Amino acid sequence: MSHRRRPGFRGRRPLSVLFLSAFLLVGVCAATGIAWDPLTVADRLDRPNSGLADGPSDGSGATPGATGQGAPTSGPPSPDATGKPVATPKPGTDDGARPAGALPFDLPQPAALRSGAAAKKLVFAHYFTPYPLSLDNASADADYYTRNYLNPAGESGKHQRYGGLLRDRPLPVLPKGGDWELANLQQEVRTARAAGIDGFTLDLLSLSGRNWERSKLLMEAARSVDPAFKVMLMPDMTSVKTDDPGVLADALADLAHAPAAHRLPDGRLVVSPFKAEAKSAAWWTEVIGILESRHGVRTALVPLFLDFGANGERFAPISYGFSEWGSRSYVGQEGTTGEVKKAHGMGKIWMQPVSVQDARPNQGIYDEAGNTATLRTTWTRAIEDGADWVQLTTWNDYSEGSQFAPSQHNGHAYLDLSSYYLAKFKTGSWPKIVRDTLYLTSRTQFAAADPTGDQSLVMSLRKGSAASRDTVEVLSFLTAPATVLRTAGSAKGTYEAPAGVHAELLPLNAGTSSATVLRDGKAGAGVRLLYPVDRKVEVQDLQYYAATSGRQ
Repeated sequence: MSHRRRPGFRGRRPLSVLFLSAFLLVGVCAATGIAWDPLTVADRLDRPNSGLADGPSDGSGATPGATGQGAPTSGPPSPDATGKPVATPKPGTDDGARPAGALPFDLPQPAALRSGAAAKKLVFAHYFTPYPLSLDNASADADYYTRNYLNPAGESGKHQRYGGLLRDRPLPVLPKGGDWELANLQQEVRTARAAGIDGFTLDLLSLSGRNWERSKLLMEAARSVDPAFKVMLMPDMTSVKTDDPGVLADALADLAHAPAAHRLPDGRLVVSPFKAEAKSAAWWTEVIGILESRHGVRTALVPLFLDFGANGERFAPISYGFSEWGSRSYVGQEGTTGEVKKAHGMGKIWMQPVSVQDARPNQGIYDEAGNTATLRTTWTRAIEDGADWVQLTTWNDYSEGSQFAPSQHNGHAYLDLSSYYLAKFKTGSWPKIVRDTLYLTSRTQFAAADPTGDQSLVMSLRKGSAASRDTVEVLSFLTAPATVLRTAGSAKGTYEAPAGVHAELLPLNAGTSSATVLRDGKAGAGVRLLYPVDRKVEVQDLQYYAATSGRQ
């Protein structure tokens, strides 16, 4: 039984109803998925990524590609803050197209975001191969995520100590026939493109095995969906097991042949190694040299550091640009201003990290994201500091809880919200708000809650994070001033929200939160968090859950 469906315990509802609700949260059941692999966790605190190897193994004898039993059926709509039911679309196939009216503004088409000055401001999302939309092409109520990653007792109990490997998952998807792995990766490319994203930074965890195969398949998926959607190669130097620069160069050259590989206009292949400082600048010089001499591949190196300040100058002679993994809390982000200036002062481009949140049960750490404060702050820094490129960290690393990709608990909320800032970053102008839209975020438990289950390792704040807080946030995008009716558990009330973007914080209370726009005595846009807040919990979960009125 999956703790991910903990609302089933809270409300004493059957698990099938909870999974139905997860489908209805965003009104889609994307037919998507990808390869089944054994996954092992290395709890390396020096590595911001999760330290995952090549794939899952629960000893269940599960067959990769096994077909599940189909989709759940629709249930009754839930009421909003006014008591009026909120309509929920029937499950269907998410083809990547955004429903009309999903955003508070009209996002320019991909062609417009890739031409003129906007073409120089690139936005990538960090793709983490262990967590595709589906691992085994099974139905969501019994697939590998449910049985093993969301279940504290999954994978023979190896994740029991921290309450299960994950706290969220990709949106549940329908099983499909044919080459479902490729089709599912194509779906992820379509979803990213629809949000305005230019490409993926591909975390290369290994140079062989299933994650490597999935990396190559992603290159094919990108080319087949949109030749303009690019994949930047990011060898992960906390995970790649080679000290031979020739071995890495050969592997990069293999992927470089794919049309989707990101290149500069002058033809140079962009390589952005994660934790580049794990190897010396001289070692990387050898990699670059072998790529050209052995394979005829000219390279533009954009090293991503865990500590740019200590390493940037040493790498400057061989680098086209720089990046850093960055902080996952909304405080202390001002330091990026100096980093961008330093990079530009050396004649290099800067790729700025933009993030939602970070909570890692298997490492026992989390950052206080402050509802959407971290997302808004990191985007603002990228815009105001003049970053050249942006990397969303991450698209789908669910073991870090840092996903922008549509998920069971957040729907498309974080990705949709990000598109607003992306439009400003790429075009230089804030989009005009043309429809009222509300984004609602909160945790489903209090930060200090002591889990009552078998979890022995609990998360604590990472050094440098903002202090933990217990808040519900209503983030409103309004065409004109309006009254907002809001509930947080038993607490109900109204406040006056201005036109434009406004964040209102409310104390967290047990129960369900919702918000509705009231104007001229009529109820307008409304949003309700599907998952209620409990004071007693069996498993610690410090991720913020999100919902948007644009997709309910």
